[in-house]
Amino acid sequence: MSEPVPAGAGRIERWVVSEVYYPEETSTGHYLTLIAEGLARDARVGVICARPNYSRRGTRVPARETRRGVEIFRCWGSTFDKNRLPLRVINMVTLGTVMFLTVLRRIRRRDLVLVGTNPPVLPFLVALACRLRGARCTLKVEDVYPDNMVVAGLIAPEGWMARGLNALNRRLYLGMERILVLGRDMDRCVRKKAGPGAPPVQRIPNWSDIDTIVPLPRARNPLLAELGLGDKFVIGYAGNIGPLQNIGFLFACMVALRNEPRVRFLVIGSGKMAGWLAQAVAKEGLENVVLLGPKPREEQTVFLGACDVGIVSLCAGMAGLGVPSRIYNVMAAGRPVVAAVDADSEIAALVAEEDIGWVLSPGDTAAFAGAIREALADPAGVAARGGRARRAAEQTYAPATVIGQYRQVLR
Repeated sequence: MSEPVPAGAGRIERWVVSEVYYPEETSTGHYLTLIAEGLARDARVGVICARPNYSRRGTRVPARETRRGVEIFRCWGSTFDKNRLPLRVINMVTLGTVMFLTVLRRIRRRDLVLVGTNPPVLPFLVALACRLRGARCTLKVEDVYPDNMVVAGLIAPEGWMARGLNALNRRLYLGMERILVLGRDMDRCVRKKAGPGAPPVQRIPNWSDIDTIVPLPRARNPLLAELGLGDKFVIGYAGNIGPLQNIGFLFACMVALRNEPRVRFLVIGSGKMAGWLAQAVAKEGLENVVLLGPKPREEQTVFLGACDVGIVSLCAGMAGLGVPSRIYNVMAAGRPVVAAVDADSEIAALVAEEDIGWVLSPGDTAAFAGAIREALADPAGVAARGGRARRAAEQTYAPATVIGQYRQVLR
């Protein structure tokens, strides 16, 4: 592969703007870090981001540094408790203001700027700065607003807020040079929301971290030994434990399978629903559930490999609004997937076309229990699905393949 363009070779003409970036390990930060480093092989690249405030909160980092050919400009923002809404708003205002001014100061006419949809205010500020400076702006859609807020029950579907946010997001879409989406369902959703005159929309999926996640035989898995799960059939959930992930359904499945002596649920992660889930498990007295906190990204081979099948679950109505990246790393670990998602979603299409697991409707506890009992009775079938998952990760969803698509588009 080509070497990154030296930092001093001409002015920066490619920019990535994101709240989260290295050393953050959140999904968005991880993917955008590697995208920026991939772009740096073809051009001088700059990143405008915040200081660590999530998985690496409190980590001391320089305001400006060059890493793997990418010049990083970190912006100051208040870091009050983001779980308290008034303080979170203050954080958004201070950081958004500083990032807007930094983008306005750094970018030049005809520069190419890539910005994501999180946090939701950021792309509007970046789009305004690009318009004022005559730069080209590409939007990477990770979540579709306000539709996901409606599904989460935060706003009414026909209320004034939903109508207003829909109008704002349509204007945002129409002002972009290009829109990148994660799935076929998201492609349909974005085109519909943008309406006539929409800019080009292109699907580029997330990738499987096949270089850092490898299939690990259960007999050699230290986490299974540590937890005493070596003789159990382990159903794994790893990632955000939030309201859109249908955690109530996951709990109902735990209850439905509580009398299956071989079955254990292993939940790894954090999020707004983590406390609720822990309380519900304790109140119900479930002994078939092991709850762990978040684990470092570099341990994925171990904790994903501790599972016989992985779970991907979303609330009903989430088709087109988000594509959970966890499925790609479950595939990298060589494990099949039980997907409780809308039938017309990207995840459902992926599982079906690669034949790597089971697809069922969100909330269908009986179908979930049936899929697990089928897996228990057919270990050879489970292994075959896992093998196909790893091959798909290597052949279709490898980092070099997907990042290559970004390099082609963002030129």
